[in-house]
Amino acid sequence: MSQVPKQAVILCGGIGSRLKPHTITTPKPMIICNGKPFLWFILQQLRDQGIKNFVLLTGYLGHKIEAFFGDGSKFGLEIQYSLGPIKWDTGRRLWEAKDLIEDSFILLYSDNFVPFSLSKLYSAHLKNSLPLTLMVSKKTKGNIQLDDNGLVLIYDNSRSSGTLNYVEIGYMIVEKHKTLSFYDSPDCSFSLILEKMSNDKQIVTSIQHNSYYSISDSRRWQLAEEYLKPKKIILIDRDGVINHKANRGEYINKWGGFKFIEDTVEAMKYLSQKGFEFIVLTNQAGIARGIIKDEDINFIHEKMKNYLYQLDINILDVYVCPHHWDDNCFCRKPNPGMFFEASKDYKFRLDQTLFIGDDPRDCQAAEKAGSKSIFIGNTLELSHLSIEELPFHASLTLKESIHSIISFYENSLGLKSL
Repeated sequence: MSQVPKQAVILCGGIGSRLKPHTITTPKPMIICNGKPFLWFILQQLRDQGIKNFVLLTGYLGHKIEAFFGDGSKFGLEIQYSLGPIKWDTGRRLWEAKDLIEDSFILLYSDNFVPFSLSKLYSAHLKNSLPLTLMVSKKTKGNIQLDDNGLVLIYDNSRSSGTLNYVEIGYMIVEKHKTLSFYDSPDCSFSLILEKMSNDKQIVTSIQHNSYYSISDSRRWQLAEEYLKPKKIILIDRDGVINHKANRGEYINKWGGFKFIEDTVEAMKYLSQKGFEFIVLTNQAGIARGIIKDEDINFIHEKMKNYLYQLDINILDVYVCPHHWDDNCFCRKPNPGMFFEASKDYKFRLDQTLFIGDDPRDCQAAEKAGSKSIFIGNTLELSHLSIEELPFHASLTLKESIHSIISFYENSLGLKSL
């Protein structure tokens, strides 16, 4: 475990019975989303984080997967295949490919997608020194129970217990030899291996707060296709970016005190002409402190949106954290809760989205959410940030960042391809 895994192994052999009749002639990983196979998005996501070596564990209609991707060279990848009979279960597919697989690798299912940081997942893996680190998401009726440190206490795909409040997403870092030692027979599902490892307290987790998307059935496929569709959405802070801030310790509690920053308005208007839309994420602790009422905030935001709308600037929504800074809530920046909520509501990828703010905490919130940031202000304020938290671009005015914003979206939206 000396370095981040450089190889990804993807289970691609399922029949996809819940997607029939589509999967009668098309293997599930090749189901089309916005003109590309679903598997294409997974490979692109991993390639962008430095993984170019893949082993695809194929079965049902596996030749169609190989016909499309080949050896990966035309995509700048190295792809090997382990093709097995349809009857092989997931555990058997992994076992039969063991000679192609490196000692440490990332294992994925081919029907789930979620933005994630490989470096963060690996840091969790390295910290705990267990053979398997599993990415999970909170779910009322899940298949996993955790302890307070993220150790898997119960893994149960029958979901028979009411204490199972997490579900696996299908992204995991695996130490090959230790994991294979839990096999009694190759003919098993990999879920059985996970169950045995959890019973032996050998699985730790990395909790994913972002929504994940799947093509496991037609309804979810439709949601995944909408989510993976490129969107020119910009996240933006309010005070200090759209409008001038109130004096320190004070809050804007009336529309008369809301003064637009004209340079920002001009920049937003230009970006709107290029097809961009905006979502505002703003901390408003004055609500918790009793200095401003909810109805006053709502009125200010309606007036703000209407003014900008008249300039053909579309504000899709405004998300407000009303909590006090001592409440330790998940939505108050530098925490990323509002980012995840907006992404879930408007089905956009945070890893392909910029957040514009004027506070170093805005950069920290964006990094926690998996987004990049644009900082408006004096860069001396950023001296305490980590390398990961530093903004994609910094300038004194939003107008000066326009070129960098457009360039980012051109490179990250399908506009960039394998």
